[in-house]
Amino acid sequence: MVIHTFNNDDGVAAAGDGAMRIFIFKSDAGLDLRAFGGDLAGTQLPSKFRPWHVVGAVAPDQDPPYKLSRDVIETAIKDRGFQLFRLSKDK
Repeated sequence: MVIHTFNNDDGVAAAGDGAMRIFIFKSDAGLDLRAFGGDLAGTQLPSKFRPWHVVGAVAPDQDPPYKLSRDVIETAIKDRGFQLFRLSKDK
C-alpha cells in the first residue's frame, strides 16, 4: 500500500498545543481519499470532497496509522485544519 499526502491551502487553523487527538475521515467523493482532522465533526475538512465520515481516531499517546509522521499531521491540522492523504495499492 502506498500513502500519498497532500499540502492544504485553505489557511484554517486548528486550536491546541502539544499532542492532540487526531480523527481519521473517509470521503465519499473518492474511495481512496482520507483526511486527518482535529475535531470529531470534521468541520475544517474541504467541502469539495464531502460527505466525510469519521472512521477512526488516534489518541495523543499513539502513533498514526501507515507510519505517517504525527508531527507532520499535527502541523497541517494546526496550520490548515486538516491533512489529506490517499490510499493506493502497490504497483
